[in-house]
Amino acid sequence: MAISRTLQHYLDQNFTYEVVAHEPTASSMRTAQVCHISGDCLAKGIVLRRDGGYMLAVLPASHHVRLSDLRRQIGDDVDLATEPEIDHLFQDCAHGAVPPIGECYGLDVIVDDSIAGQPEVYMEGGDHATLIHINQPQFARVMAEARHGRFSIHD
Repeated sequence: MAISRTLQHYLDQNFTYEVVAHEPTASSMRTAQVCHISGDCLAKGIVLRRDGGYMLAVLPASHHVRLSDLRRQIGDDVDLATEPEIDHLFQDCAHGAVPPIGECYGLDVIVDDSIAGQPEVYMEGGDHATLIHINQPQFARVMAEARHGRFSIHD
């Protein structure tokens, strides 16, 4: 499949990035292992249902989301989106390969502060065999409109 068209169009308009191909994987931590990168610098996107709409939480692959912390920061009406909801939102992506850039999909974003200190950031490209690699200044630009907070815990 390769990088999603929506993501590629957005990145090509605004950012410098590198595409990294890898063997297909079924989880973000497995992707980090196969690519020989730390799970701390692989950003994953978690789709949330909020106030009748959706938003994206971005956190390191080595972490898992704490809904209780998110609810304290953005309101009680937050829950994980269902797989069919995610597939509908990310139609040009492989099932389960959500890019952590919500802006190009019309989603508000909240970024966990734990990924902000990484000098290099990798992220899903929309399939299970492609990563996008950007440096921290580019990642900061990508996430410039996002909310920030602490809502994850290291696995």
